[in-house]
Amino acid sequence: MTHFICVTCGTQYAATAAEPAGCQICLDERQYVGPGGQQWTTLAEYRATHENVFAEAEPGLHTIHPRPKAGIGQRAFVVRTPAGNVLWDCVPPLDDATVTAVEGLGGLAAIAVSHPHYYTTMVEWSRAFGRVPIHLHRLDAGWVMRPDDAVAFWDGDTKPLPGGLTLVRTGGHFDGFQVLHWPDGAAGKGVLLAGDQPFVCQDRRWVSFMWSYPNLIPLGPAAVRGVVASLKPFAFDRLYGAFPDQVVAADAKAVVERSAARYLSRIGS
Repeated sequence: MTHFICVTCGTQYAATAAEPAGCQICLDERQYVGPGGQQWTTLAEYRATHENVFAEAEPGLHTIHPRPKAGIGQRAFVVRTPAGNVLWDCVPPLDDATVTAVEGLGGLAAIAVSHPHYYTTMVEWSRAFGRVPIHLHRLDAGWVMRPDDAVAFWDGDTKPLPGGLTLVRTGGHFDGFQVLHWPDGAAGKGVLLAGDQPFVCQDRRWVSFMWSYPNLIPLGPAAVRGVVASLKPFAFDRLYGAFPDQVVAADAKAVVERSAARYLSRIGS
């Protein structure tokens, strides 16, 4: 029995004797099956071909990014707090060197993932660090392809985590899409770890919103307004996106609000 991993999105599946017929994440309209058709790999194969590169984004925040690209290509973050560290989002490869590096940062007290495209090998990560809880919003429970007792679903609009962190359900890209607010980041001005919503644009003065990024399907006006409203109670000066170099370095909350206004004006709503 093998826990197969989809090559295109990096999602790990419950153990089976044979490769699954298809990846449910990639068959959804928000994702895609690669041009070469459905392909599968394993964690053992990743260990032979990939490494995870660590970097300090700012004091108390480290990034983990696979080299070469794995799955969608996102990075993960380790948020360090006096009450324990949180892994934000997840990447498919995991090896002994990665575990040692994270332990050197203080280990993990919890994991939280923005949305199903980045669930990847989250159960493997939890087990590597003592079965720490994986906090996901219950509205996205149906997208968990490898169920495990470590997965802790939550309900409602916000959930506090150790060290003053808060998960915020924004909805939008997925019904249970969540972001992580870190009030101590940006020298106490606040950081938002956004996954890919709001999505940091090439022009770092702006962000945007999509229902499907690879298929260019826009997010509707009610959903965009809902994202902005969910973030209104939180102060954040900096915003980190899912991909390397995606950062709005300053005035990020105002950037989100004016970007939403621009987006809504362009779609006539």
